[in-house]
Amino acid sequence: MTDGTATRSLFCLLRAINLRLASLRLRMQKEMRHLLAAAFLTAFLTGNLRAGPAAAAVDTGLPAAVAVALKSVAIPSSAVAVYVEEVGSATPRLSVNAEQPMNPASVMKLVTTFAALEMLGPAYTWKTEARIDAPVANGTLAGNLYLKGGGDPKLTFEQFWLLLRQLRAQGIRDIDGDLVLDRSIFQLPAVDAAAFDDQPLRPYNVSPDGLLVGFKAIRLDLMPDAVTRAVQLAVDPQPANLDIVNRIRLGSHACGDWKDGLRADISQRAERFRLVLTGSYPAACGQKNWQLGIMPHDLYVRGVFEQLWRELGGSIKGGVRDAAAPPSARLIATIESPGLADIVRDINKFSNNVMARQVYLTLGLASGKRPVRPADAEAAIRTWLDGHGLAFPDMVIENGCGLSRQERLSAEDLGRLLQSAWKSPLMPEFVASLPLAAVDGTMKKRFNGNDAAGQMHIKTGTLDGVKAIAGYVLDRNGRNQSVVFIINHANAQAGQAAEDALLQWVYDAK
Repeated sequence: MTDGTATRSLFCLLRAINLRLASLRLRMQKEMRHLLAAAFLTAFLTGNLRAGPAAAAVDTGLPAAVAVALKSVAIPSSAVAVYVEEVGSATPRLSVNAEQPMNPASVMKLVTTFAALEMLGPAYTWKTEARIDAPVANGTLAGNLYLKGGGDPKLTFEQFWLLLRQLRAQGIRDIDGDLVLDRSIFQLPAVDAAAFDDQPLRPYNVSPDGLLVGFKAIRLDLMPDAVTRAVQLAVDPQPANLDIVNRIRLGSHACGDWKDGLRADISQRAERFRLVLTGSYPAACGQKNWQLGIMPHDLYVRGVFEQLWRELGGSIKGGVRDAAAPPSARLIATIESPGLADIVRDINKFSNNVMARQVYLTLGLASGKRPVRPADAEAAIRTWLDGHGLAFPDMVIENGCGLSRQERLSAEDLGRLLQSAWKSPLMPEFVASLPLAAVDGTMKKRFNGNDAAGQMHIKTGTLDGVKAIAGYVLDRNGRNQSVVFIINHANAQAGQAAEDALLQWVYDAK
């Protein structure tokens, strides 16, 4: 072994140890914050916490229970922004630091999705096309197959299968040419999937694409087998150019944050990929699924295409490449997305980042740009805001989904957007897309057993150092209140009890 090789090996070993230690520290901090938040919330909701002298001494302009909850996890009032206003009112009921631009995390999706509903309409759909440039004889296409992407945010594995079935129904079995991917509808900069948080395989880090298939992800169903003392895997989809090596051990520890005990490493050789899974999976977890965003977009599409095409009895001789479909290529099959109202619901209920980014870029198409660049989408949103009297001069928008360290939006501006949305003819579609407390989406586990269950449509947002909520509360007196609460602080993840205390305060409004 050369000195250079030894040095690199030692560096990699030290880096792996540091990453593991950092993961353990984050896990311990997370568990402690959850314990503190749960203890406060239990005390608050059961009435064992009172706004006594200690609470009264906290002069922040915030409701006493909110101030106490923040103080208990060492979040200063200067690190939060709050804006509460009855819909249709001319003045806010509560405003604290509301003009300060803050990182909004995923509540930025409210800007993107409301703009999309109004600019595109709730019935807007995306189309993905299959085209050919040669004749078909005796089941053989004597040329290339072109897949022309339309920027569909929800071209699922199942929808892609239906598109390929149409090709088989047209008599195509064997393809002599290449699979040509026309992804030219978007013009996007190269993206390092690890740049945001060094988690390149997490699905939330998948980048947008003109031909986004299956969210560029695979689903691993982990199934403990007590007889063999092993963890069995079911994989869907399983791209033809992906090999999976399962080295996961069956553990006897508590389920807890089971993903923290697993590791996925992917490597590439030519156009084939190797995914190695290691770590320990607790038997106590039962069957769970683990989703990973893997491979570049073009090679993922190639792998999934080959998998499905073989299952349908077909073959392909050529390779995969990017190119625009020539005007002469004949349309032979098409698949259409669900309507925008359904897409927006998926985005807001489950905070789907890549779907939001696809919709954001589509706004550039609505303004006549092609191919669309991120700057075109931003310009389209700002023009739309100006047209609604909602100019947000302090807003910084990078990708429209909130997965950003640069994005900024004030609580007051977001509150104004909520007020505008309430007056819109598309208010029902927009409000129905927000998670409903104790019922679904990212609010499903909050306010269970509370009178406020089902009375709050609230979008949530979370990043390291950021926690946010925004939406509507139907209070005890039957009045609809818009509410925005943003925390930007190192301890933000411990701020859920403060969020819930504010929502409860709004719900209990006199």
